[in-house]
Amino acid sequence: MNKTLVFIAVILLIVVAVGNIIATHEYLTEQHPGHNDFMSRWEGARSFWRDGLNPYGERASRNIQERIYGRAAGQDEDPGYFAYPFYTVFLVWPLVYVDYAWASAVWMVLLEACLIGAVILLIDLYRWRVGPGMLTLLLFWTVLYYFAARGLLLGQPSLLVYFLYVLVFWALNKRSDVLAGMALALSTIKPQMGFLLVPFLLLCGLRFGRTTFVGSFVALWGALMILSFALQPTWFGDWIEQLRRYPSYTALGAPVWIVMNYYLDLGTVGEWAVNLALYVVLLWGWYSVLAQRKVSRVDWAIMLTLTITNLAAIRTATPHYVVFNIPLFYYLRLLTQRDRRIGALWGLFILSGLFILPWVHFLLTVKGEFEHPSVYLPLPFLMLLLLWFTRHHWWSAESLTGIGEV
Repeated sequence: MNKTLVFIAVILLIVVAVGNIIATHEYLTEQHPGHNDFMSRWEGARSFWRDGLNPYGERASRNIQERIYGRAAGQDEDPGYFAYPFYTVFLVWPLVYVDYAWASAVWMVLLEACLIGAVILLIDLYRWRVGPGMLTLLLFWTVLYYFAARGLLLGQPSLLVYFLYVLVFWALNKRSDVLAGMALALSTIKPQMGFLLVPFLLLCGLRFGRTTFVGSFVALWGALMILSFALQPTWFGDWIEQLRRYPSYTALGAPVWIVMNYYLDLGTVGEWAVNLALYVVLLWGWYSVLAQRKVSRVDWAIMLTLTITNLAAIRTATPHYVVFNIPLFYYLRLLTQRDRRIGALWGLFILSGLFILPWVHFLLTVKGEFEHPSVYLPLPFLMLLLLWFTRHHWWSAESLTGIGEV
């Protein structure tokens, strides 16, 4: 009976997904081409697989620009470089043999599935007893609130990376270390989101004897790197060159950069003074876990790592903020532990505020097609304060990832 129900559920999910793809194509991607963040990856991969071009080369870059602008990019326009690790072409490969409207429709539905899948995994990870009403609210909220919706409209791979992080934590909790390592390896398609998290998790794996987790990461990531160099030997240098050009056509850095340069005019010295302070706090958190073996602090250190990554990276984007759903759902679950009804009301209030305020903020401050710098600031700084002042609760709570359990 259970197998029959699972089979029926799978068929229904496939039907819903196919119907969603068709509707997305007919009413959105065919009529309103866009998803520029996906466009650069898709055209770069298409140029490689179908035209035999280096995705970082001038010809492939020109192909991307012609799809975005209908011409070469101007001096003050985003050149739309591929700008991702080469092995991203393996991820996009199945979609390069259909036209862009269908490819972007499939990609958008995939990202929606990532957002919904992350909610389901987080609820299970936190052992959160969610009623039908709250579950329905969470599922709609997770695809409609500002940071997720913007990511969907841009086709931002950050939504996929967010899902992979949640999958890593869930798999570690379930002791599916091979799955966790493979998911972490795939998450490196967007290194700026995990340049702190990935090494910390691997160090934790080594420190606490989760060698299967580390080994599966190394195996898959190593295979991706070997295949990349075999197919495009110059890719790493080409990729670094595109990253080097990145600051020349982006107006904004991460939140600390925005505060220090855009508002306070304190320049690089002020920016790195704040970044250094943040990194000191982060290293203290890492030290307590890795050197002092305070296993109870692992989860807090992970959330702190995610937060400081978004505050102090060279560049971030607001769709990256979907990773804050991970600690947010933890706090929402806490509210329902003592009194489910009152907790649900608080949850409704918080989710409503997180839905309304960013959209209003964006709409009141948007200039042309660009977000105002202030949109980048509230959520990561608020999460930093929340994590700091609730750190003792995290330290005394049951481990979520269980990475320190052997």
